[in-house]
Amino acid sequence: MPGNTVVRMAITRLENVGIVVEDLAAATSFFVELGLVVDGESSVEGDWVDRVVGLEGVRTDIAVLRTSDGRPALELMHFNAPSVRGGDRNAPPNTLGIRRISFAVDDLDATVSGLLDRGTDLLGEVVNYQDVYKLCCVRGPEGIIVMLFEAIG
Repeated sequence: MPGNTVVRMAITRLENVGIVVEDLAAATSFFVELGLVVDGESSVEGDWVDRVVGLEGVRTDIAVLRTSDGRPALELMHFNAPSVRGGDRNAPPNTLGIRRISFAVDDLDATVSGLLDRGTDLLGEVVNYQDVYKLCCVRGPEGIIVMLFEAIG
């Protein structure tokens, strides 16, 4: 349309991905066992949080985890108030919304073996993708789908 100016926005980096969980300690433990490092833990509440997220009376506990290279964070959140809304912990990978988070690992077979030993479910199978990656998906705590991959090519 004549006269319209296109405003180009620029994302400069991915800061974090937030996941709401019921059992913060168990979810944190799962990701620490995968190799993430706890960067900080805190409680967050107050009018400023309410205004940012559009809820009233927010009180949440959070754990911020990072990969060893300090890259974008995974922020796990437990809402003490308002109460959490239920979701489908067994939602398949093709369900609308954020469905998974993905991590590179050094040894996929050892990682998967350790996860299976602790009762984590493999969604499908470990696959060799064109001799470039070995990859798979597991269902972590609270139904979180985690894709793991190892570069092999």
